Amino acid sequence: MKLFLREHVLLIGIQLIQCILIPALFWLDGYRGLGVIIYAVFLSVVTLTAYLIYQYISRRNFYHRLQNSIETLDGSMETTEQAPISEALDQLLVSQYRLYLEEIQKAEERQDEHLLFMDRWVHQMKTPLSVIELTAQTLDEPESSSIREETERMRNGLNTVLYMARLRTIAEDFQIKPIRLAKLVHEVNQENKRFFIRNEVYPKLIEKKNDVIVESDEKWLFFLLSQLVHNAVKYSTGKTNQLVISIYIKAGEAVLEVKDFGIGIPVSDQKRVFNKFYTGENGRKYRESTGMGLYLVKEVVARLEHRIELESKVGEGTTVRLIFSQTQNITSM
Repeated sequence: MKLFLREHVLLIGIQLIQCILIPALFWLDGYRGLGVIIYAVFLSVVTLTAYLIYQYISRRNFYHRLQNSIETLDGSMETTEQAPISEALDQLLVSQYRLYLEEIQKAEERQDEHLLFMDRWVHQMKTPLSVIELTAQTLDEPESSSIREETERMRNGLNTVLYMARLRTIAEDFQIKPIRLAKLVHEVNQENKRFFIRNEVYPKLIEKKNDVIVESDEKWLFFLLSQLVHNAVKYSTGKTNQLVISIYIKAGEAVLEVKDFGIGIPVSDQKRVFNKFYTGENGRKYRESTGMGLYLVKEVVARLEHRIELESKVGEGTTVRLIFSQTQNITSM
């Protein structure tokens, strides 16, 4: 209604001015028929009112559509009245919708090409890294360990790039199946064995409930746990040599907990550690921090429909929990 009045305010104003000017002109010309003048003004106002009412009723849906935002893309395809201006609006929205779809398709094609390039590039880079690692084994210490340490950092960085690129299409990459958490933890620990030894931080697995099985994607869950373990080790170095990974059931939900006893996270940073590129106070001390690890963890957890909790205290350590809410799929054997 407000939009309708705003559109016709000039017409209403002109009509009211005419209702004053025309009778005034006849009055100044010597015509003194006051009753006829009032009747003429009355007819003019009634005619204007009838016209405005007709316009509003016939175009009510049109104005309603202009005033309310479109909640879905399919809303652009809806039609209003058969009035020319309504049909013109419908055609405009349809053409914009088609143009939008074309632009989206082009953007998706570019992103798919970028993803394919990143995927192939990462795998191509892993080959020379493997060759460098094999060559380093023939060297004497400490050169051999230094080279393997750097190649491992490069490999972890490449994996982060690869998973970041795949994050957009994660829904198409799901393979949900039963996963035994203890087995997954052992695989992650085995994969990072040299990383633990180099940093002198060693994991300890505590199964408060034996053989807990959850429904999830094994590859992405492996990535999640690896990220949490790397963070725990990185921020434990120099503080303690212990890292505790616990598996238990709480309130009918399976919990995979990674606890370190390192430097901890300041309270001011705890609400932002999952933000993209946020490194916080600890990140400024540890220059290797990219601010992407926990962001990727949060995004993947959300896509897998799990939950994540973080508790930390400066000087005492950090605890991160992955909570699997599919209670009907959790079994104890």
